[in-house]
Amino acid sequence: MKKIVLPSLLALGLSFGTQAQKLNPTEQKIAQYIDAHFAQTEQLLKDAVNINSGTLNTAGVKQVGDLFKKEFEKIGFATTWVNLPDSLKRAGHLVAEKKGKAGKKLFLIGHLDTVFEKEMTFSPYTYINDSTVTGQGVNDMKGGDVVVIAALQALQAQKLLDNATITAYFTGDEESAGKPTSVSRKDFIDRAKTHDVALAFETAVGLHTVATARRGASGWSLKTYGKTGHSSRVFSPEMGYGSIYEAARILNEFREQLSSEKYLTFNPGMILGGAEIKYNEGKANGSAVGKTNIISPETVVNGDLRFLTETQKNKAREVMKAIVAKNLTETKAEISFSDGIPAMEPTAANEQILAQLNQVSKDLGYGEVKAGDPGSRGAGDISYVAEYVACLDGLGASGKGAHAPGETLNIKELPALIKRTAILIYRLTR
Repeated sequence: MKKIVLPSLLALGLSFGTQAQKLNPTEQKIAQYIDAHFAQTEQLLKDAVNINSGTLNTAGVKQVGDLFKKEFEKIGFATTWVNLPDSLKRAGHLVAEKKGKAGKKLFLIGHLDTVFEKEMTFSPYTYINDSTVTGQGVNDMKGGDVVVIAALQALQAQKLLDNATITAYFTGDEESAGKPTSVSRKDFIDRAKTHDVALAFETAVGLHTVATARRGASGWSLKTYGKTGHSSRVFSPEMGYGSIYEAARILNEFREQLSSEKYLTFNPGMILGGAEIKYNEGKANGSAVGKTNIISPETVVNGDLRFLTETQKNKAREVMKAIVAKNLTETKAEISFSDGIPAMEPTAANEQILAQLNQVSKDLGYGEVKAGDPGSRGAGDISYVAEYVACLDGLGASGKGAHAPGETLNIKELPALIKRTAILIYRLTR
């Protein structure tokens, strides 16, 4: 492994004297421990990245789980592997727990899987330059998992976890949750409900931005029908417009009426129409046969709908249903909706946790932390529990290119993110 030189306080624009005055002696020891043990932290990250754990590679997901399980047990956490029914074809989840009576009860969220399946070209942990490493899942989110573990190790080294209640919950299928989620996320939600604060470690956008809100994701399926016959009669009162024109009308009206609403997006990801179509609803694929001189009798469109609040989602669905009901001549249409991941709505409780993180960051000399744009992130596991506890996300490793070959992590910024997390946990659990 390439030896990393940690950034100096001056390189981060800090003064040790200023930092030392704002951190109490215990917090200074936490920060010093993280620097002193960063080589071991990076080795853990490298070991995790070099295991393929695409969601469908259940053996690989469990192998990463075993790697992290050993680290949790070394610092006194009791671990459990939550198995899922075979029908879900998912590996399950790693849970590490420590129970006490002091401070806030914390629920720390990570995930073991990546989007890079075993069949894809493997990208190992590799240095691009002195500050950048690459590898499958290095920032989304094995880097975030390591932030959790390294922060807890630093706290345990100072015997600061003895009376804390902390559950670290690393799911094995965040990138493609087992369906139904009422099964794959039941234990996750049930455990979260017994806590006060959820902190999630998806990719950080540097040191100065976290997420107090995330949009939810749901699905919709549109089916349109029309009369079929010779294309020379299209638009006539007898034959009407056909299913493809009706689908086009509906999609365009969706765009005209809803596309300017902040935080609301709706994307038609697949459209299938023709003289004859075969649609596999379970796999969202199919085939079509058509001729330019035949009016299409049936069209199917599948899409997603993303939203910041349940109210926004429900209002959008009502507008969409009203548009679908206004049919062109000799056509009809129907739309159905499916719930996916709920929204992590912005709340006062989330803002209070942000305020505490912001103070930690300033005391470390890193500057202010603000809430990022909810529209810049997709949905995540934390959204399943957002209605029950105060939440913050985006606390993990910083990097670029998540979900794409060449995903990177800023290795020089990682110690600072670990310190920020460790001291936040310390203060929340007093």
